[in-house]
Amino acid sequence: VDFKEIIYAKKEGVATITLNRPQVMNAFSATMLGEWVAALEDAKYDDEVRVVVVTGAGRGYCSGADVKAMAGGAPIVGGGRYAARLSVQRLPRTVESLDKPYIAAVNGAAVGGGFDTASMADIRIAADTATFSINHLRIAGLSADGGYYFLARILGVSRTLELVMTYRFFDAQEALRIGYVSRVVPAAELPQATYELATQIAKGPPVTMQLAKRLIYRSLDQGLDEHLEDVEAAIQINNHTEDAKEGPRAWAEKRASVFKGR
Repeated sequence: VDFKEIIYAKKEGVATITLNRPQVMNAFSATMLGEWVAALEDAKYDDEVRVVVVTGAGRGYCSGADVKAMAGGAPIVGGGRYAARLSVQRLPRTVESLDKPYIAAVNGAAVGGGFDTASMADIRIAADTATFSINHLRIAGLSADGGYYFLARILGVSRTLELVMTYRFFDAQEALRIGYVSRVVPAAELPQATYELATQIAKGPPVTMQLAKRLIYRSLDQGLDEHLEDVEAAIQINNHTEDAKEGPRAWAEKRASVFKGR
């Protein structure tokens, strides 16, 4: 695919999606969203990719939908009954089906729909200069891409409502304190810190990690008995992998495990 509004690169098991419209703080267009989805689909089915990272070019992570372009007649969420489903909702649906670890490296402002896309990640690491706001209500709009769904699962209902209804900005340190991001690093160190985290995760057993991710997310909507039944089934699948034999063997031999994803 000849990407125009993202940069897509793969290295040492890590696929990196860089939103590349720095002139508008990486506000997303219909083209960018389509390319983002295409890159995620490619990473999902590439056995060499074990971790996916998303970040932004320039000073911003993502400032949400390109409102100026929309005002000029360039639709992102068009008209019709299924307008959102066929546009911005393609991204969260694709992310939800991604069994591999997904990391957002928030290098700058994450606002509106851009904030929502960070909320879709499994893990968020932020530059100390990053700022955040879920500010759709500022223009009497709603989060069309599942932002409320993801944020409530990260922060709980009360804090989500406060951030949505005040649409205030908060900084990286508050994001860390409330548990929205798991780590804050100096801006200049963000690429390296993200790469180190991603490659560390990429060394893990891919099938087992996929099963663990699926179990964790499904548990949010399950009772304990249903979850434990799923765990039992996942263990049976995992026990038939080569990696499940390599892990204990490497431990006994006092060496690093070499997981092959099969």
